[in-house]
Order: sequence, then C-alpha cells, then structure tokens
Amino acid sequence: MKDIRDGATMMVASFGGPGGAPSQLLVALRDQGAKNLTIISNSVGMYGFDPEPGVPKTATALSFPNVTMLVENGQVSKAIASFPVSPSSSRPTAFEKLYLEGKAELEVVPQGTLAERIRAGGAGIGGFFTRTGVGTRMAVGKEHRVIDGEEYIFEKPLRADFALIRALRADTYGNLIYNMTSRHFNPIMATAANVTIVEVDEIVEPGGLDSEAIVTPGVFVKRIVKRTREGDQ
Repeated sequence: MKDIRDGATMMVASFGGPGGAPSQLLVALRDQGAKNLTIISNSVGMYGFDPEPGVPKTATALSFPNVTMLVENGQVSKAIASFPVSPSSSRPTAFEKLYLEGKAELEVVPQGTLAERIRAGGAGIGGFFTRTGVGTRMAVGKEHRVIDGEEYIFEKPLRADFALIRALRADTYGNLIYNMTSRHFNPIMATAANVTIVEVDEIVEPGGLDSEAIVTPGVFVKRIVKRTREGDQ
C-alpha cells in the first residue's frame, strides 16, 4: 500500500455484505493513511449485516472492515457509488454525514450502469448509451440520443489508479478463482485499474489452479496478498 498517494482514485470491490470484500487490504489502507481518495464502489458503508453468529452489529459501521473506516479516518473526499447512504434515515452512514456537511463529493450511479462503466474502462471502450436514468436527475448534463425511437443517455467509462479486490485462490502468476457470489465487482474492477491488488485465501504454484475455473487472467493483477489468520474477520 505504500505507493498509494494522496488524491488517488481507488476501486474497492464489495456488494454490501462481507462476502468478496478485500477487508484486510482496507485495514492496511486505513493504516497507510492516504488522504483525499476518490472511492469507486457499489456502496460506501452500509449497516445491517452480521458476519458471524454472535457478532454484534454497530450503529457506526458494519461489523467487518469496509470503506466506512476510511471515511471515518478522514481519507475520502469523493465517492462514485450506487448505494452511498444508509437504508435507514435515522442511522446515516459516515459518508452520508460528510456529504451533508459539504465535506465530500458524490456521484450516484445506478448499479448496472456502474458495472458497465467499469467494464468499459477495462475494455478500452470510450463509453456507451443506456436508457437507464433517462428523464431523471442522473441524465442532467449528459449527451442524449434517440436510437430506434428510444431516448438514451451517454455514460463514460471508469478507471482507477488502484483496485482492491478479493479472490479465493491465486497462483503466483496472478490468475484468480473466486468464491461463488464473490464474482460481483471483483473481476471487472481487476481489469480497470493501473494497479490491481488482490487479497486471497490461498496462493498456489503455476498449474495448481483448474484452468477452466480461472476467471481473471494474471495479466490484470500486479500484487497478491495472502490473508492472515490473525487479521481474519
């Protein structure tokens, strides 16, 4: 994490709960302390998940490491996300409070559009037209076009300086296998950053992965970090 600079744009893979989130990398980024980060993520801290039976839920953050800790540590200045606020107005997230105080910028992106913008960034596509958001505030300031009688808006691709992702296994070349539903934002974010850092449960030698099960080719991965038992959450 040492070369993550102030002002960097970070993709952080998550879907809402603890599954498939690079929790130990997030702890390391908090401890590293880079400021004024732009976070591209599905959510920017949500409540209501209990990762293990008996682990209490809290009123300020989820019971597992997530982007909220970066917000509370004063490291986030902007978020590009689908779910930037709490589902409960009586329990606003740390980012929600920061935004309402005028201390952070926010770009809300529909979930499917967010995924496609990231995919476009990884594929080198200059953008795409979509009907999602037409006629809403999300269409303000964007190019409009009528195609076959339907109105569309133009969405630009997203890329990042760094992507923090989570996989189940990696070989030393960086080829990745994911665990079930962890194939949410992890594979596409891996393709759309200058430096992709992956947190894995196991690292094996080349040939140790079923080639038919590999989802992310190692060409997209720059750094592999094995999860530690002591830091497991």
